[in-house]
Amino acid sequence: MKTKTKNLLLIAVLLILLSSCAETVNVKQCVDQNNVYGFWGGTWHGMILTFSFIGSLFDDSIAIYAVNNNGGWYNFGFVGGFFIMFRIFFKLIVAIINAIF
Repeated sequence: MKTKTKNLLLIAVLLILLSSCAETVNVKQCVDQNNVYGFWGGTWHGMILTFSFIGSLFDDSIAIYAVNNNGGWYNFGFVGGFFIMFRIFFKLIVAIINAIF
């Protein structure tokens, strides 16, 4: 098996494994005011944004943003979590491209 094929297969398996981390929340639980997401909840939701978005295209029960949040801190964590994962994905893709070529 060629190295390029192995790398593409590894990427596919990695994406499938990472997409299994996408979180779903029951709607009744989502509007429960006793369970309000803060900074760390926003960070986690930002980190799984890509997988949640892809999942939401195929399943209407998957949301990418928690409605019951505490406002600014949740948003700050959400954006920070997204950029953390964006940076990791970017470095991973650059490393794979450099390994292939």
